[in-house]
Amino acid sequence: MQTLRALMKRFARDQRGATAIEYSLIATLVSLAIIAGATLMGDRLKALLELTAAGFKG
Repeated sequence: MQTLRALMKRFARDQRGATAIEYSLIATLVSLAIIAGATLMGDRLKALLELTAAGFKG
């Protein structure tokens, strides 16, 4: 049976968890950028369509 010290050393050397966390942080940042861009584009598109609709009414 491994001692607690050996388990802690093995845990500290293991990089798989750190890599998974890094990839999840990158995915989160990319998702936030996509959401922010889509929101801005949606607002601009809405304004353009409202302006176009006002031109047909007026």
